[in-house]
Amino acid sequence: MRWLYRALTLLAFIGGIAWFHHVRTHRPTRVELANRAGILLLGNGSEPAALDPQIVSGQPEHMIFHALFEGLIAPAADHPDSDAPGAAASWTSENFTVWTFKLQPHGKWSDGTPLTAADFCYAYQRILTAQLGADYAGMLYPMLNAEEYHTGKIKDFSQVGVKALDPLTLQITLKGPTPYLPSMLKHYSWFPVPRHVIEKFGKISDRNTRWTRPANMVTNGPFKLKSWDVNQAVSVERNPHYWDAATVKLNGIVFLPISSDTTEERAFNDGQLHVTLTMPLSKIPIYRESKSPFYHNDPLLSVYMYRCNTTKKPFDNPLVRKALALAIDRESITRNILRAGQQPATGLTPPGCNPDYRVPSIMRFDPAEARRLLAQAGFPDGKGFPPFDILINTSEAHRSLAEAVQAMWKEHLHIPAGVLNQDWGVYIESQRKLDYTIARFGWVGDYLDPSTFLSIWQTGDGNNNTGWSSPRYDELIHQSFLEGNVTKRLQLLNEAETILLNEAPMLPIYWYTHSYLMRPEVKGLKPSLLEHRCYKAIELKP
Repeated sequence: MRWLYRALTLLAFIGGIAWFHHVRTHRPTRVELANRAGILLLGNGSEPAALDPQIVSGQPEHMIFHALFEGLIAPAADHPDSDAPGAAASWTSENFTVWTFKLQPHGKWSDGTPLTAADFCYAYQRILTAQLGADYAGMLYPMLNAEEYHTGKIKDFSQVGVKALDPLTLQITLKGPTPYLPSMLKHYSWFPVPRHVIEKFGKISDRNTRWTRPANMVTNGPFKLKSWDVNQAVSVERNPHYWDAATVKLNGIVFLPISSDTTEERAFNDGQLHVTLTMPLSKIPIYRESKSPFYHNDPLLSVYMYRCNTTKKPFDNPLVRKALALAIDRESITRNILRAGQQPATGLTPPGCNPDYRVPSIMRFDPAEARRLLAQAGFPDGKGFPPFDILINTSEAHRSLAEAVQAMWKEHLHIPAGVLNQDWGVYIESQRKLDYTIARFGWVGDYLDPSTFLSIWQTGDGNNNTGWSSPRYDELIHQSFLEGNVTKRLQLLNEAETILLNEAPMLPIYWYTHSYLMRPEVKGLKPSLLEHRCYKAIELKP
């Protein structure tokens, strides 16, 4: 018995040492610490260009704005592409043309100031003020006289179709019937901005003032800005003045700008992230075949394309642009490079915008026709074609695809293309200034209608950035905003898209799916065709 007692004592002593060693050597991962604190860690691609919702147009900003701001209508918790009460508690419409919104009676800004209908009127006046240079001003063009005010044809904003009937009642009047307006209103171009803060630091038309700094920024969403450490993280925390604050489950969110998909995957596997924005193309087959519980692949209403700068020779010639389009083997790209269920883009508008809309099937792989068009443009067998670069933002996936297209153009057209990489902010500015030749470009639908993909190519639209212009195209888009008959309206949009594809100021390549990694403790993050996120419904349950 004495021997047994000593053995048990020794085993207990050894076990204690092992436990003590484990406690001392195991350091909790960032995710484990965040789980305890109720903080969601998200990969967010690139560093945001700005945190002013009226002067940006990118995906990294889009993801952050859904936490900080809320429009009249919000993404629903169980299905983010459906409509739920947001800053408006309810709404009605007359013939889908005159819409009336009753605001939340307890809606406030994050500093406690009441949120009123006048804040929306101010926001819409600001984004339509031409001097602000808002890329997304065109999103408001369905509103009566919005385009006329933005282009200077009307000077008096009171003639624009938005009115504060009283502090909690907003009325929006449109050019014509727009049944998809609720879907549009979930986009950040329609979000309110705080006049009482913005005008403390400048005029209505001033860009990049101090109002978006953490110490100054006031928002109306479920979270408010806590800190912004450039190139490191944007952190948000609960907004106690949010009208639905009791529903918010997370204590905060950290958006991490990781532009390398390989680095992002490594950070996820090292316990640094709950959710990635994307993942390396080369790893997708491995995750799919192993049936990893972390791997997710969701439908997405989005198109990947290349913009052409039509102000530069020889890309001002539609024959050249069409030749480039016909020399891209989209089927090979989706099958051999992407490998995650993406579809070759035969047109611009992805399937899913509207079940009754027929996408023109014009884009195809036809190298013989491409060579004929290039020769007709004055470059037989590619002779005399000037060297140019494909502009991409930092991403292994963008580089892989650009190198594949580069090889196709060299093989089929014998033209010299390089690949130029720029960081997100510089890349965006290069396109805005038309300081590029060919540039990769992705567009996620802003609402569920084909016009979200077609309206941006109008003359002067802040997201056009190609220099391309077509009076007939502009007229068709304008008519579509006024047309009340659904069938006729879709016919107008189909004719417009046909013109666009034949002129080819942009070269559609594929229709997206969204591949990413997510930890199982993340609950309530639902798929969205439009990449809407209902952050207040997300929680962490380890």
